[in-house]
Amino acid sequence: MKRFILSAFAMFAFVSAFAATIPAKSNITAVTVYADRAVVTRTASVDLTTGTHEVVFEGLPATLGDNSLQVAGRGTASATILDLAARQIFVPLTPNDRVRSLEEDLKTVQRQIRVLDDRAAIVNDQKNFVARMLAAATTAPAPAPNGTTPARPSLDEWRQLQGYSEEATTKWAKEIQDIDRQKEDHVAAQTAIQRQLNELRGAGNRAQKTVTVRVDAASAGNLQLALSYTVPNASWVPAYDARLRTAARTVELSYFGVVRQNTGEDWNNVALTLSTARPSLGGAAPEYAPWIVDVNRPVAMAAKANAAPGAVYSTINRGFSDALGAADLQEATFAQASVEQGATSATFKITAPATIPANNTTQKVAINGNGLAALLEYNSTPKLREAAFLTAKATNTTEFPLLAGTLNTFLDDTFVATGSLKSVMPGEKFDLALGADDGIAIKRRVVNRFTENTGLTNGKRLITYEYVVTVTNNKKTAEKITVREPVPQSRNEQIAVKMITPADRDIGTPEVKKEIIREANGGLAWEFNLQPGGKREITLKFSIEHPADLAVSGLE
Repeated sequence: MKRFILSAFAMFAFVSAFAATIPAKSNITAVTVYADRAVVTRTASVDLTTGTHEVVFEGLPATLGDNSLQVAGRGTASATILDLAARQIFVPLTPNDRVRSLEEDLKTVQRQIRVLDDRAAIVNDQKNFVARMLAAATTAPAPAPNGTTPARPSLDEWRQLQGYSEEATTKWAKEIQDIDRQKEDHVAAQTAIQRQLNELRGAGNRAQKTVTVRVDAASAGNLQLALSYTVPNASWVPAYDARLRTAARTVELSYFGVVRQNTGEDWNNVALTLSTARPSLGGAAPEYAPWIVDVNRPVAMAAKANAAPGAVYSTINRGFSDALGAADLQEATFAQASVEQGATSATFKITAPATIPANNTTQKVAINGNGLAALLEYNSTPKLREAAFLTAKATNTTEFPLLAGTLNTFLDDTFVATGSLKSVMPGEKFDLALGADDGIAIKRRVVNRFTENTGLTNGKRLITYEYVVTVTNNKKTAEKITVREPVPQSRNEQIAVKMITPADRDIGTPEVKKEIIREANGGLAWEFNLQPGGKREITLKFSIEHPADLAVSGLE
């Protein structure tokens, strides 16, 4: 068994007059998806005789990057890969079955819309006819040639005519409304079908590429070739499901990759890899141009990005992997992707073969699922909302970096929120916001707001505020709770704010921990543990004093 790799793209130096052409019957076997592109690996098996051969891969996407081409080979033949070249060709566009089916659906919908338009026109003609009939009945008749005046409709005839008009107009109005509703549905269907057709026709562009690999065989035998290339219009983004198990105090975090592609090739049962590398940034830091200030001659700043050769194409040999078997299922758990942590990125090799059509639809694949120990805390700002919001503090104990992505949050079996997760590296701590929990009851009430004038000569006004917040733990477990209350901050020396309850001596700082902490924004935070069925009352009392003739903003 021998194996040969040609790691750089090369144009043909010459073509042997005796080279035999072999069409390669290839299949896509492996794909590595990045944030803005994909590396596709095709494999083919060819039988070689002694001599030079040209193995031709046909029908490849016109958008593939010529400079990204790589080829590897192994087999029983003693062979040397000489070079490879790509060229663009144009082929007649042959609609596939899906396109033909959509075209028929589009014609059907268009016929239905035309039938509705015709019916609406008939109804409008009937309405106009009745309107003309009523106008004629209410217009004084012209004298006949013999001088006689035609008889006008009697009162009963007029009532019958009016009743018929009202009945017919009501019926036609309902019919027009029904026609409008049906037409809206058909127009929406027509738009959707046309959009799908546009995507499929765009994917079936007449332009294609053909790649020719030139091989010299010293001895006859079989050779397996793996051809890889980059294509645009492919991407993946992270997504997460976080489920808090309150009894176990754990967070079940499921890590997914949401993949979509419109490369022009369907990926059927491929070995899928997701990479966090960003080849579009280049391999080195950009170099800035001189910043020149001149008179009315602006110079645009430019950045030069160096390509990262070889960084994107390390997965070509996955095309030789044997078919992956399905994992044994015991419970409804998620498959675990294997992770390879590099110096600057990570790759996730999805365990099961994946099928992703080239229609830009999303495919959600499982990367990882883990149970993480969680420290639960409740936070409340009663002045803004009388509710306690649960937060789970966890640590990423996996070897996976958790990249920024969307997050669906569940409290046991109840869906509670949709949000986002910031990037979390292995070993890093992070918070999960789990929404409001009615098991912790919060009530806030104004006890007192008293205004009095002080000072006999200087005319001062003193306003005293007093609030009480009641926290009740209706859960069966002790919980840690933080209650935050804003406290006025004076920005003028004529306005004095004085704390009454709690006293200044009872208030700590982040450096000097106490039960009550003065926060960076000037407010207060009470941190305490509350036993099951326990109740805690928090009193906040302060005064604001200012000159009576001074207009003060921010007062309640």
